[in-house]
Amino acid sequence: MRQVLCSFLTVLLCVTVVHAADEHGATADFALALPGYHFSFPRDHGSHNEFQTEWWYYTGQVRSRTGNAYGYQLTFFRHGLESQDREPNPSRWAIRHLYLAHFAVTELNNTRFTYSEKMSRAGIGKAGADSDALSVWIDDWTVTTNGWTQHLRANLRSTESTQTRISIDFDLIPAKTTVVHGHDGVSRKGSARGQASHYYSMPRLRTEGRLTIDDEVHLVHGMSWMDHEFGTNQLGADQIGWDWFGLQLEDGSELMLYRLRLQDGTKDPASSGSLIAPDATHIHLTSKDFFLQPLRTWISEKSGASYPISWKMTIPAHGLTLDVVPYMEEQELITDHSTQVTYWEGAVRVHGHRNEQPIHGQGYMELTGYAGSHDVRF
Repeated sequence: MRQVLCSFLTVLLCVTVVHAADEHGATADFALALPGYHFSFPRDHGSHNEFQTEWWYYTGQVRSRTGNAYGYQLTFFRHGLESQDREPNPSRWAIRHLYLAHFAVTELNNTRFTYSEKMSRAGIGKAGADSDALSVWIDDWTVTTNGWTQHLRANLRSTESTQTRISIDFDLIPAKTTVVHGHDGVSRKGSARGQASHYYSMPRLRTEGRLTIDDEVHLVHGMSWMDHEFGTNQLGADQIGWDWFGLQLEDGSELMLYRLRLQDGTKDPASSGSLIAPDATHIHLTSKDFFLQPLRTWISEKSGASYPISWKMTIPAHGLTLDVVPYMEEQELITDHSTQVTYWEGAVRVHGHRNEQPIHGQGYMELTGYAGSHDVRF
C-alpha cells in the first residue's frame, strides 16, 4: 500500500505522462486488480508491468553471534509511466518505468536508526525487474534468487547527514509457503472497481549473512518477512493513511493487518488482514474481525508528526490480544529524494495472550499519513 508518483524537481530522471482516466479515476492504460486472479509462482515473484504500481518489500530482525540485535527494511518500488500497450519509444533513454528504493537499519542495542533512498529509471539499465522471476535492482541494491534462496544486497554510504556506512548481504530461505491475502485473488483497498491490489507475503524467511557497520562485519541470523503487491488506482481521496502490521509470533503463526484511515479518523470498511497458522493455512480477517487501540504517541522533532507507536490489537473470535511496542521511537523516514513521503517504519516487539496463554513475538509496523497528505503514495 505505498503509491509513488514522480516529482517535477526530478525531471531529469522522470517524465510525467498523462493518461486518460475512466469514471473511477483509474489510469486507462494500465490493468486493474480485479477478482479472479490466480497466482502462479515463480512467475508472480517477477514484475507485472501491465499494472501501474508495484513493490517488493522486505523487513526483518537479526542478531549477531555476540548478541547485538538489528532491524532492517529494504523496499523496491516500480511506478509505470507508460503502459506496455502503447507503441514503445525505441530510445534507450526512454522512461516507461521509474524505480525507487528505501533501505533502513535499526541498531536495537545502540538505539540508532539509519536510512537511505534511491531513484532511477529502467531505460538505461540502472534499475529494473525481471518479468518471470524474482530479480529487482537499483544500482548495487539488489534482490536475486537461486532456487529457493533469496539474496539481498544493499549498501548505505556515508553522506553529510549520515556519517555511518552500513551494508547487508543476506540469504533468505522460506520457512513456510507463500500466503495470498484478501479474497478471490484481490486485497480490497476500497469499494470502487479496481480499488484493490494483488498481494501476497512470504511471512517467515530464515535469514543469515553479513551486516557491516562502518568497517565492522557482523555475522547475523534471524527472521524476515517479504511482501509483494501490485495494482492500479488503489486508494481513494477520502483515505488519509494507513497503519500496517506484519507480526511473527513465537508459536509459528503470523499476523498481517492493515487499517485504512478515513478523513474523519474512522476505519475504512476495506481494512483487512490475514491470520496465518504454523502450517501456513490462513484466515481472512475483515475490518469487523479486529480492533486497534493506540496506546502511546511519539512526536517527531524532524517532521512534527505525531505517530501512535504503541497499540493494543484484539481479534476476539480467535482469542488473541496483543500489545505492539516499538524497540525505539525514532524510526521515521523522510524520503525527499525518492517517494517524497514521510512515514514511520520500524522494528516492534509483541506480547499478549492467545486463549489466555501468554504469547510473544516480533515484527514490523508502518504508519503513514501522519506527516501530511499522502497524495504521493504507494
